[in-house]
Amino acid sequence: MSNIAIITGASSGIGKEFLLTMPKDKVYDEIWVMARNRQALLDLSNLTDKNLVVVDGDLTDNRVIDRLIAKLEEEKPVVKLLINCSGFGKFGKTGDVNMDESLNMIDLNCRALTAVTLACLPYMERGSEIMQVASIAGFAPIPYLNVYAASKAYVLSFAHTLKSEYKKQGIKVLAVCPFWTKTQFFDRAKNSDEQIIKKYFVMYDPKKVAIRAWKDLKHNRYTSSYGAFNKFLVFLMKLTPVRLKHFVWKKVQKLD
Repeated sequence: MSNIAIITGASSGIGKEFLLTMPKDKVYDEIWVMARNRQALLDLSNLTDKNLVVVDGDLTDNRVIDRLIAKLEEEKPVVKLLINCSGFGKFGKTGDVNMDESLNMIDLNCRALTAVTLACLPYMERGSEIMQVASIAGFAPIPYLNVYAASKAYVLSFAHTLKSEYKKQGIKVLAVCPFWTKTQFFDRAKNSDEQIIKKYFVMYDPKKVAIRAWKDLKHNRYTSSYGAFNKFLVFLMKLTPVRLKHFVWKKVQKLD
C-alpha cells in the first residue's frame, strides 16, 4: 500500500511552492499534482526529484472529481497529505462581476475543495495531514471582493471544524491564510482596466508563505498567517465591528 500526497493548484503560486519547499521528512511514494494546466504540471518534474503523478483537469468539472475518486478506489493508497490550493478571486462590485464567474468561484473555492477532501478522508489514517488554503479575506466580508471573501470564510470554517472533528483520529488540519501574495491570482482577479484595489500595503513571497505553513503544520496550529502585517490584520479583524471594517477598507481603497 503506497503513501501519497495530493496537491491541488500545484502548477503555480503557493501550490507550486508547497511542492518545492516540502520538508525533507515528508517522504511519499507518489505526489499527485492537480491543476488545469497539464503542461505546467509536467514541467514540475524538472524542478524536483520527487515521484509526481499528474492528474490534470478543471476541478469544477464533476468528471475530474469522479476520476480522482476512481483512482483512489483502484489504487487504495494511504493519503498522508492533502493540500487544497486551487482557487481564484474576482475584483468588482458584486453585481458587476459576471454571474458565471461568481458561481465558478464558489464551485472551485468551496465545492471542489470539499469534494476533494471528502474523497480523501476515507484513505487517511493517524498521522495524515490536511492544509486548506483560505485567505485573510476569510476573516472579514470585503466589499468589491465579496464572493471571494465569502468563499474563503467557508474554507476557514470548514478547516477549523474538520480539525476539531478529526483530532482524536490523529489527523492534523491547518487553515493557511495568506495576505496579498505574488502569484497569478491578480491576472484573473482584475475584471477590467479599472484599478479597484489601489493599495496593497505589502506583497508577500509565496515561497515564504509555504515555508511558514509547513512550520505551523508541524506545530499542529489551527491557522497559518505569514508576515507581521498579516498577523496584525488577523488580530485586528477579530476585534473590529463589520461596519468599521467596511468603512476603513472603502476609505483606504477610495471606493464609493
